[in-house]
Amino acid sequence: MKKKLTLALLLVASLGAFAQQTNEKEKDSAWTTEGNINLLFNQSAFNADWLGGGTSNMAGNLSVSYGFNYTKNDWTWDNKILLDYGITKVKNEEFTKKTNDRLEFNSILGKKAGGNWYYSAFLNFKTQMDKGFTYGTLDDGTEYRVEYTHLLSPGYLQIGPGALWKKSDNLKVNIAPATSKLVFVDKDFTSYDGYVDGDYFGVDANSSTRFEFGAALSGYAKFNIMENVSAENILALYSNYLEDPQNVDIDYTLNVVMKINKYLTTNFTFQAIYDDNAARAFQIREVFGLGIGYKF
Repeated sequence: MKKKLTLALLLVASLGAFAQQTNEKEKDSAWTTEGNINLLFNQSAFNADWLGGGTSNMAGNLSVSYGFNYTKNDWTWDNKILLDYGITKVKNEEFTKKTNDRLEFNSILGKKAGGNWYYSAFLNFKTQMDKGFTYGTLDDGTEYRVEYTHLLSPGYLQIGPGALWKKSDNLKVNIAPATSKLVFVDKDFTSYDGYVDGDYFGVDANSSTRFEFGAALSGYAKFNIMENVSAENILALYSNYLEDPQNVDIDYTLNVVMKINKYLTTNFTFQAIYDDNAARAFQIREVFGLGIGYKF
C-alpha cells in the first residue's frame, strides 16, 4: 500500500510541475489548463471510559482533477485526468481498508459542425490503482481477506465517434451511438473455480477480455451555487446493444466545494454507479469533510 501511495503522490507532484510549466510557457497558446488537489482527513477517538458508544477510527481521501483543453479555429480537444484514493482504519480491526480508488482519463476531440455542435470522437479509460479485497471472519473470530481486484483488473476502455454539444468548458454533452467497449481483467481471477461465465465483471470464465458495442452519452456541468461554492456534475451512460440493452450502465458524480480560504475547503462528494455486470444494485459513495485544497 505504501508503494501505491508513493506513486499517487509522485503523480500529483508531476501534474503540479506540468501545470506550472504549461502556465508559464503557453499563456498565449490555444491550450487552457485547470487542476485541483484535495486532501480530506477525519478522525474519531474515544477513551475506555466513554459510555456513549463509538469506535476510534481514522480516514483519509486524496482526489486530483486535472484538465487540459485545446481550442483553435474549428477544433476543440478536451482532456481530463481524475484520481481518487481513500482509506480508513478502525481500531481493533485487522486490516486498513480501501474506501475509494479511481484512475480515469477522458478525451473528446471535436470538429465544428455548426452553432455549438461538433463532430466528435471520444476515449474513456478507467481502472483502480490498488488491490481490492472481500473480507470475512472465521469461526474463531479471526479476520481474513481475499483479493478481488487490482490495477487493470478490471479495466475499461471505451472509444467511438459521435456528436458533441459544447457551450463552454463547463457545459457540454457528448453522444456516441456507435461505441466500442472493452473490459479487461486478470485471467487469474476468471480461472478461479468459484467464478462461472460472466460472473467476474461480465468476463467469461478462463477469459481475460469482454467486448461490447453500444451507445454512450456523457455530460459535464459545472456552475457556482453562490459565492465561493461550486457544484460539478459528471454523468456517463452506456447501453450494450449486444446484451440486455435495457440495462443501462450509470455513473453519476456530484462534487460540491465550498472555499473557505486559499487552502481550506469543505467538500461533499456523492457518486452513484449502476453496472449489472459488477453488482445488480446501485453502488453509492458519499464523502464529506474539511480538507486542504490547492488549485493550479
